[in-house]
Amino acid sequence: MKLLENDRLRLRAPEPEDLDTLYRWENDSSCWESGNTLTPYSRYAIRQYIARSGNDFHEHRQLRLMIELRRNAAVAGTIDLYDFDPHHLRAGVGILVDQAFRRQGIAAEALALTARYAFSFLKIHHLYAHIPQSNIPCLRLFEQCGFETAGVLKDWMITSEGYANVVVLGMIDSRPARKVMNDER
Repeated sequence: MKLLENDRLRLRAPEPEDLDTLYRWENDSSCWESGNTLTPYSRYAIRQYIARSGNDFHEHRQLRLMIELRRNAAVAGTIDLYDFDPHHLRAGVGILVDQAFRRQGIAAEALALTARYAFSFLKIHHLYAHIPQSNIPCLRLFEQCGFETAGVLKDWMITSEGYANVVVLGMIDSRPARKVMNDER
């Protein structure tokens, strides 16, 4: 089995054909509160992003992968590694699954594939996610995939209802060969 796919899904780089889909997702203001988006994205900006998306992960410290169904090549969502820290070997992970594809296990499979790729190929040691405390389905997803709660950031984000807490979840590559620093200090 290939690293970025399983029997049902394939994770791949964004293609020019994804422009309209990414434009729709990035400009869906109902998703903005969960992230850091403050303004709409232009088609030009997204086109430029797609053109640069094949560049070096270590240089840009981020990676976006499209979640594609293998049976019909339908794009079901996107998953991002962001804020990569090359010194500490950690990165944030975020996921968006299109409304039409939710509640089908796609997010859990994509997250598992991404973690496998991040730990085994990119040699990342720690993946983390910041999830609004009120987003129970997303918290359950990450916990189901092996992420553990590391803490709560009080009043971390502003929402339409006021300040809200964010739960920090993390997953550490637990393979024995990766554990080195704590015993050497």
